[in-house]
Amino acid sequence: MRRIARNRLKAALAREDERFALEHPKSRALFERAKSSLLGGVPMNWMARWAGAFPIFVREGLGAYFTDVDGHRYLDLCLGDTGAMTGHAPPAAVEAAIAQLRRGVTFMLPTEDAVRVGEELKRRFGLPYWQVALTATDANRFSIRLARQITRRPKILVFHWCYHGSVDESFVSLKDGVAGPRHGNIGPPVDPAVTTRVVEFNDLPALEAALAHKDVACVLAEPAMTNIGIVLPEPGFHDALRELTRKTGTLLIIDETHTICAGPGGYTAAYGLKPDILTIGKPIAAGIPAAVYGVSEEVGAMIRARADEMDADTGGIGGTLAGNALSLAAMRATLEKVLTAQAYEKTIPLAKRFTEGVEQVIRDRELPWHVTRLGCRAEYWFCPVPPKNGSEAAAAVDPELDRYMHLAALNRGILMTPFHNMALIAPDTSEADIDRHTAVFADSVAALFD
Repeated sequence: MRRIARNRLKAALAREDERFALEHPKSRALFERAKSSLLGGVPMNWMARWAGAFPIFVREGLGAYFTDVDGHRYLDLCLGDTGAMTGHAPPAAVEAAIAQLRRGVTFMLPTEDAVRVGEELKRRFGLPYWQVALTATDANRFSIRLARQITRRPKILVFHWCYHGSVDESFVSLKDGVAGPRHGNIGPPVDPAVTTRVVEFNDLPALEAALAHKDVACVLAEPAMTNIGIVLPEPGFHDALRELTRKTGTLLIIDETHTICAGPGGYTAAYGLKPDILTIGKPIAAGIPAAVYGVSEEVGAMIRARADEMDADTGGIGGTLAGNALSLAAMRATLEKVLTAQAYEKTIPLAKRFTEGVEQVIRDRELPWHVTRLGCRAEYWFCPVPPKNGSEAAAAVDPELDRYMHLAALNRGILMTPFHNMALIAPDTSEADIDRHTAVFADSVAALFD
């Protein structure tokens, strides 16, 4: 196996930095201007954390491509980190949203679209009852509250290096086997070790030991980890997870926000999972803020038994704009006409093509790297074997090499998902688009060798 030359990497990165700055003068000017009115020069803090010295500013997007203010057109393999998984401005969702905008945006009352959305979610995911939120963070937060109320238990359990939005309880990590605030956790209200147990993904003995205390209300889990990179469950993991949660009276919440890439019913439908609660946000309204959470028959009955309509507006669940007419109109159109089985029949083979192209370059260069795929999402790693948990995934991160590969792709018209070497495939992507990425990847790697 060959290793890259770090001196060549530094030189190549410097060249890409210089090229980026020269080719994006309007984005740079907007970023400098924005610093006088936007904290950090961006409307949301991590928008500044891209490979270049400043973020590119977007002018418009359509399908699998977007164009920046300097006129550069990009193949988008980030897709708003799943928020635009449908591609940008899908006509069916756009038309539904425009029509609803003309009829009104929010009423604090249901529309017929809400019924159609609930029926479609029930069909796809198998859970009978649904509620609507604005973000997956809210859907997860509300689900945790319901789990605590139902079980009368104080703690939750998550997996090390998980990500479930900005849920306070999930910003926890292990250091030398001890749970504590995750590095970078901003102003935690309490030490998350008070609220949360944390174990490594795929570690069934640790999971069993953590649940044996019987103080855990719920396990909150992605069916495959995606935010530290794609970490797939080992054979039998989900069967054991479901058995252990049932045995200990613990509810199981499956977060499908990223793993909807596995198919139209997410990993849950593709692999026959049986969660008590399921959450999903981001792509289900084609990028318009919307999220949902569904519950089983048993959980629904327990929620109803403990419900108090007089306190419904002060229970910590909901939001004035949650379930608004615009979100529901976009969600209905997206579920019925955009995020369909036919879309996956195109995008999953394209993700396989992406994987095969990158794997061939890795073999040709004899690199100790590999590629992991989940549905229409794929990612290359700078380690020889797939990580089996969050710690192994984090140990494989190479920030300098990551930045170079991202910036080299960006300078050649391809946007990868930030913080990962991950590609998500939109329905409008073509085989030629995928092959272009393979060629750019090969050229970027070649620059690191004599």
